[in-house]
Amino acid sequence: MKITLLIALLGCSLFNACAQQTAATGYRKIETMIPMRDGVKLFTAIYLPLDSSENYPILMQRTPYSCAPYGEQNVRRSLGPNKFFANEKYIFVYQDVRGRHMSEGIFEEMTPAIDNKKSKSDIDESSDTYDTVDWLLKNIHDNNGKVGIYGISYPGFYATAALPGAHPAIMAVSPQAPVTDEFEGDDAYHRGAFFLMDNFSFMNFFDHPRPEPLKQYTQVSNNIKIDDAYDFYLQTGTLKNFNNTYFKGQSKIWNEYLQHATNDSYWQARNIRKHLYNIKPATLVVGGLFDAEDMFGAINTYQAIEKQNKGNDNRFVFGPWTHGAWESKDWSHFGSYNFNSNTADYFQQIEFDFFNHYLKGKGNYNAAEATVFFTGSNEWKSFDVWPPKNTSTATWSLNANHELSLDKPRLSGYDDYVSDPANPVPYINQKSDDRINEYLCADQSFASKRSDVLYFQSTELKNDITICGPITANLSASISTTDADFIVKVIDVLPDGSQTQQLVRAEILRGKFRNSFEKPEAFVPNKITDIKLVLNDMAHTFLKGHKIMIQIQSSWFPLVDRNPQQFMDIPSANDGDFKKSTIRIYHDAEHPSSITAMQLN
Repeated sequence: MKITLLIALLGCSLFNACAQQTAATGYRKIETMIPMRDGVKLFTAIYLPLDSSENYPILMQRTPYSCAPYGEQNVRRSLGPNKFFANEKYIFVYQDVRGRHMSEGIFEEMTPAIDNKKSKSDIDESSDTYDTVDWLLKNIHDNNGKVGIYGISYPGFYATAALPGAHPAIMAVSPQAPVTDEFEGDDAYHRGAFFLMDNFSFMNFFDHPRPEPLKQYTQVSNNIKIDDAYDFYLQTGTLKNFNNTYFKGQSKIWNEYLQHATNDSYWQARNIRKHLYNIKPATLVVGGLFDAEDMFGAINTYQAIEKQNKGNDNRFVFGPWTHGAWESKDWSHFGSYNFNSNTADYFQQIEFDFFNHYLKGKGNYNAAEATVFFTGSNEWKSFDVWPPKNTSTATWSLNANHELSLDKPRLSGYDDYVSDPANPVPYINQKSDDRINEYLCADQSFASKRSDVLYFQSTELKNDITICGPITANLSASISTTDADFIVKVIDVLPDGSQTQQLVRAEILRGKFRNSFEKPEAFVPNKITDIKLVLNDMAHTFLKGHKIMIQIQSSWFPLVDRNPQQFMDIPSANDGDFKKSTIRIYHDAEHPSSITAMQLN
């Protein structure tokens, strides 16, 4: 597994270990098992300042990735979210969540929240956090009665899950790239399409059966040898083969993912957004414009808190980062982007001020409601709300002859391509043994040259165009089979010598979920059908002299599993179920296809 992906999977655990901070000097460490209301005990490591001349707030991270190193004589190389905390004393707490590593209990994927708890056996991550905080306040001396919680990725979910029914002492919570809705847009599925490569790699690392508490997990399978990911996943074949050949039923979560291939009660119970009401703590939600895993979670956690709570103290930071990269030492460039500043440093100061303000009553925390970095122009912008209000709707029409009209459409005809599951479109034009983060900004020229990818390109821009917020693809399409995927890409064509087609945003919709994620519908072959795909938010300026391109395709491999292009339960598909499909995208006056976006005025 590549270290870049491993860092992404472990969230802030590895960032803490590598952060440019002094080691945990000036602290003493204690380890304890904190009892929950149902009797289960959770392993917790507590770092206490040696200086007891004042009382300190508690800053906590709950994680399924281990709060190692274990043993009171073994201390972490750094404490807190980032380097600024090295010289600011807190009581730092790290906890293995229920059923992981050295904690007791049974682990559940994205533990379902229980709003109305009727007995001590009604437990969730909110109750476990509440019980932990209550114990710490009563048993750890020299605390000031205030608690903060933070986490990236899965720890970001635990931060979010602490918000409903939060303990009164919890004053500040920062969910960062939080796993939020795994069917609609986060790690497992995107708009109903299964993210094969990430989940197979992650579950092999994460989901080995645990008969008893243990410090370190082993891989589910030691027989996975990947040189070229595209070839490996294609040759392995159907989803059933990954279990038959490698996992052999040992990955519980992998099995659950594939047993629930629609947005059924399993996923609905794990959608934490539905529980984000009556939120009392101040919140700082963080997301990355290049986050391959939980960009959706960050955007929609912020939006859910905004919509479901009046008078909340909720802030949003959205920067040019991959998964968790805001806690790196330096993030001044990514792929072909040069941001002309250390954007990680910029955020870390905001984060430091956030916790200092709410937990210590000190410092100067004056962050805007939304602080967003715009790629292209390399600008941080501040807004009173996200998406901003000062916008107009831009409509870009798909036209004949590969034309993308930004103003007056000339509509006629259709374009088509044949999608072949035996020859899926690669997600990147590069050989690797695992997912490459840079695919989110990679040159798409290789794709536009393929016969199974459509492209539509504008003329050279006469002025800058700044897009902010979600983008919607409104397609009139027909397919020759009963199901197909639709991937839409928004691309910045650079005026360099090679006309680099730099990806800005892309998303997929599994076609059978076009009207409902709960009730999939077959296509009527060759019938023109309306398809609406909402892409994650953009914050990008297309500069004068550039061009805008839209690409449409029906496979994105091996990032996403192959669609048999038959209306069926895909995890049950056999090799013979995979069929070619002719996809038509119409753009005539009666059946227009377009992209709508929010343009900053």
